[in-house]
Amino acid sequence: MAFDYKKEYREFYMPKKKPEILPIPPMNFIAVRGSGDPNQEGGAYRESIGLLYGIAFTIKMSKMGSHKMEGYFDYVVPPLEGFWWQEGITGIDYSRKDLFRWISVIRLPEFVTGEEFHWAIAEASARKKTDFSKVEFLTIEEGLCVQCMHVGPYDDEPETVRRMDAYLRENGYENDFSKERLHHEIYLSDARRTDPQRLKTVIRHPVRALSSCV
Repeated sequence: MAFDYKKEYREFYMPKKKPEILPIPPMNFIAVRGSGDPNQEGGAYRESIGLLYGIAFTIKMSKMGSHKMEGYFDYVVPPLEGFWWQEGITGIDYSRKDLFRWISVIRLPEFVTGEEFHWAIAEASARKKTDFSKVEFLTIEEGLCVQCMHVGPYDDEPETVRRMDAYLRENGYENDFSKERLHHEIYLSDARRTDPQRLKTVIRHPVRALSSCV
């Protein structure tokens, strides 16, 4: 049976609908950076998703070709994720999607090294006749975070974020946003096929303990 990161690491991908604090270990991703409204038809964000899945499935299906990756195991491609920010704004202003900057990512299995990543870029470029130069190999160590499952439309996320912020205040923590520590979303539903009221999205924020509570 294919290894499924969502099932094997439920603490990272299937949190409850109430906030919780936990440490997030380093993970490797394929990533594309960009800016602008993610809802723009034919925009940079939609393009980034296509590039990510092009590389993700090139790696997954390498087992069918002559290139063998050391340590390869069959797996389910992990869900799409996104790190989001807006210059000059702490947290996220959902009313100004035009100001979004983002890093779209898909988690890589542990056997994918930098060398194998570069093989996948070259292989996908040759097979698909597409420019994959925007895709990068990225290691992210989020550290201590608060997270919560949001169920419903993306535009309703502020209510879940408010509950997360209240939970932090009640437990002696605060948000710790910076250029390296960002608003993080993990998309567990296919928005093209799911009723907006049933969309499942993990929301994760970097945090730190208040100094008086250390």
